[in-house]
Amino acid sequence: MAHIDLGLDETRYPGITGPMKYRPETGNPLNELAEVLLRKEPHPLTRGERELIAAYVSGLNECTFCCSSHSAFAAAQLADGMDLVDQVRADLDSAPVSSKLRALLRIAGAVQESGRKVTPDLVEAARAEGAVDLEIHDTVLIAAAFCMYNRYVDGLATFAPPGKDVYAGMATMIVEHGYAIPE
Repeated sequence: MAHIDLGLDETRYPGITGPMKYRPETGNPLNELAEVLLRKEPHPLTRGERELIAAYVSGLNECTFCCSSHSAFAAAQLADGMDLVDQVRADLDSAPVSSKLRALLRIAGAVQESGRKVTPDLVEAARAEGAVDLEIHDTVLIAAAFCMYNRYVDGLATFAPPGKDVYAGMATMIVEHGYAIPE
């Protein structure tokens, strides 16, 4: 049960969806930010890669709902699906991702610890692998935003459904319709 009464059925509005529905004045802009960062096209990173950054940071933050949901969202949009997501989360160094994405995920991991952990060496390593300024910018912002989203979800102790099936269903909705507060 959440720390505050959201006035909603938590099983219908799990994780971040409950607080966003509870306070749409803040929820709508947060959803708009997620829509731009994770779905806006054209973008040099695929939607699946951007979702993978969100899942990776959420895993580092141990946010069950956000990690589970964004892992499912990434998996639904990546050719190697959940196997790839699990490999990245388990061992970034040996995961079968491009060297550019690995360098960007390292930047995301640094942001998760502290923005000051993003060093010129990390940025130069990403650039050396072909990352452009927009990819570096958006990686930092996705990581920073997901630190906030994770703390929002966990700070209110919202409900995280067990199992993977519910997250796979959410993934279908996100892939098809994007980030909108459910009715």
